[in-house]
Amino acid sequence: MELREYMSIRRSYNLVRRVVPANRRLTFEEFAILCRLNVKGAPVKTSEIAEYQSALRPTITHRTSHLARLGFIKRDEGAIDRRNVVCIITEKGVEAVEELSKLTCARIAPGQALSRTSFERIVMYVDAMGALYCRAADMVLLAILDSPKDALSITEIVDALGLLQPTVSMSLTALAESGLVQRKHDDALSRRVTMVELTPQGKTYIKEIVQQIEDIIVKRKSRTAV
Repeated sequence: MELREYMSIRRSYNLVRRVVPANRRLTFEEFAILCRLNVKGAPVKTSEIAEYQSALRPTITHRTSHLARLGFIKRDEGAIDRRNVVCIITEKGVEAVEELSKLTCARIAPGQALSRTSFERIVMYVDAMGALYCRAADMVLLAILDSPKDALSITEIVDALGLLQPTVSMSLTALAESGLVQRKHDDALSRRVTMVELTPQGKTYIKEIVQQIEDIIVKRKSRTAV
């Protein structure tokens, strides 16, 4: 997968989340679980989902419990080991996958990567992308790295990611404290405009994530997928 494809889908889905009612809003990781179940077309153990997302079992339990409360999946105890819960996508879940993937597809602006792809293909991309967890702070670093400019303003980062400004601001504070970004004023624009650029440490850190993104393989759509 190319970085521009990854960024295009993540930005588009962030925009979708902002218009979905709070009581039905899914994190990208939860959306990815739905896509994985939809693509598989069969029950999947929570242990397999945990391995897929490289997450601890309690984290996956929290995510799948939320999906179950929304009626998107059913969680059943294993026939032999009751601790081994299996997850099955429901008809409502299949509809949610189609709706969210279509909304995501529609939010990709002309000229951006994957702007002419189908919603079915988006499902396959999200399924593959769900194997890599990127924090909001990581997304901020990716936005700066992906830009043709050396530094971006907070407004430009917000626009590049589709995130809310408070989320970006909090991420930048943490990144600055970690020495991964540095802030400066652009005198050519205004003393009030703060520009953010990657530090050498930040470039080294985020390039490792870029390599993980480029290692993602997006499979072709199976017959059982949306």
